[in-house]
Amino acid sequence: MPIRSASARWEGNLTEGSGTVKTGKGGLQGAYSFKSRFEEGEGTNPEELIAAAHSGCFSMAFSKGLADAGFTPTSVETVAKVHMDKVDGGFGVTRIDLETVGDVPGIADDLFQKIAIGAKENCPISKLLSPGAEIGLVAKLA
Repeated sequence: MPIRSASARWEGNLTEGSGTVKTGKGGLQGAYSFKSRFEEGEGTNPEELIAAAHSGCFSMAFSKGLADAGFTPTSVETVAKVHMDKVDGGFGVTRIDLETVGDVPGIADDLFQKIAIGAKENCPISKLLSPGAEIGLVAKLA
């Protein structure tokens, strides 16, 4: 498997400075700042990038699980909401809520839910994040 990378450059102090992040192959690039991370400023932040990685990983894992069960999804759309809270004198990612909607012709809801739970537990990003953050899931059929 290839090794994936991303980079970040920060200039200035914490509250007044700014930076840019980009993925290794240049697919994503964006500005970030104290305001985009801790307030409502323009730009991205590390938590949004974690949310993007988790929603993408989960959607792919869910699609595979559905296919393994004999169902070809028309689409799987997932939103990941990353919660950052004050913990032990600092900040930490404490919870990630996955909200997914699958358009999966012919599947019963109980099987859909079972496969969604399996994808949540087994996608590589969930495995990485779950020791430190609680991961919630709401899965709905379209």
